[in-house]
Amino acid sequence: MRPRSLPPPPDPGQAATRALLLEAAGEVFAEVGFRAATVRAICQRAGVNIAAVNYHFGDKERLYVEVLRHSHEKALAQYPMDLGAPARATPAERLRAFVRSLLLRMLANGPMAWHGKLLALEMIEPTRALDTLVQEHFQPMARLLRQILRSLLGAAAGPELERLCGCSIVSQCLFYQHCRSVVARMFPDQRFGPADLERLADHITRFSLAGLRAFAAQATSRRRRHRKRAAPKR
Repeated sequence: MRPRSLPPPPDPGQAATRALLLEAAGEVFAEVGFRAATVRAICQRAGVNIAAVNYHFGDKERLYVEVLRHSHEKALAQYPMDLGAPARATPAERLRAFVRSLLLRMLANGPMAWHGKLLALEMIEPTRALDTLVQEHFQPMARLLRQILRSLLGAAAGPELERLCGCSIVSQCLFYQHCRSVVARMFPDQRFGPADLERLADHITRFSLAGLRAFAAQATSRRRRHRKRAAPKR
């Protein structure tokens, strides 16, 4: 009986080409969007043969899906959703970690700066790739945020309020990416360096905690009044 042949080892050159394409495509897609981006421009940016996209991904649409997946996974690896939170973090500390992570993924400068721009474009001008992005990445984030909110809302917790509060918190973070050009014109002193993002994370967390605690206090007060009315009179 013939021994089974082993598959050939992965070609490091091919892996490097694929990685170059993902990074170059991310930059091009973030600059001009999926529809305006061309395979030629992406390959020129990556410094590879124009046939490389077809070889590694099949077509531009599948490349785009992989770029979204690659960028989100890379951003989460650098800025995880529990970023900086201690092992036994309080719900408030977990909320700040979530907010800080989202701000850094959307607004931080450096090699991954195109990630936030690309996500903003995909949300404004959605493609068929958005379904995959929501299922694989946004829904897990939403589940984590709902867990945090449930702890902070206490007696007020419930599906609708958790959804409304979650959308409000995320919207505060996304505003600075979606409206960055407006912010730059209205508030030219606003910067998005590391210290600026820390201050933003602090503000959004404090602002959100005040609202969440108000909801929790109202619900607790209503419950006390209800128990008082329901208690048998002596």
